[in-house]
Amino acid sequence: MTQAPTKLMVGMTAPIFQSVDLFDQPINLENYRGRWLLLSFYRNAACAICNLQVHKLISKYDEYQQKGMEMLAIFESPKANLLQYVGKQDAPFPIIGDPEAHLYDLYGIETSEEKVKVTMAASSTQQVVKEAAEAGFNLTEEHGSNFYRIPADFLIDPDGIIREAFYSELVGEHINLAVVDAHLKAQAATI
Repeated sequence: MTQAPTKLMVGMTAPIFQSVDLFDQPINLENYRGRWLLLSFYRNAACAICNLQVHKLISKYDEYQQKGMEMLAIFESPKANLLQYVGKQDAPFPIIGDPEAHLYDLYGIETSEEKVKVTMAASSTQQVVKEAAEAGFNLTEEHGSNFYRIPADFLIDPDGIIREAFYSELVGEHINLAVVDAHLKAQAATI
């Protein structure tokens, strides 16, 4: 039995990391200080449900930029797969490949066969899969991917403090964007 990863909690400082995005541009989490950041961990680049969530974030990008928030998306996939799948969306925010799962380990992102099985058995999953297909994201297996990875999202404030740590219980769950909006609205009210 594998030990559960250590989850990060609200109020903790977000672990700093350096990486490169899908276009080999350097990413240093420290460079995001001074702005809000939505850091999202996805399963793999071919995941239809993950691609649907990226699609939704792309549609919110301009609004969030105006409110002082950036986004980073991390996939447990190599660069070639990122380009083949999620990269086709031309996201205006960086997408990072982490095929060795170093960043997943740093942020305590879980792998769970049980949760994936529960997700696949849930009737709500079929609706999300249908919505993904209607948006052009079909169920596709990414060879060699970690099929049992569970998504997570972190809302990090301008000081680098985690304000929301959302560890999903199901494959298709991500942080409720109304929660993100509420934080940004509260921040704007204090300025």
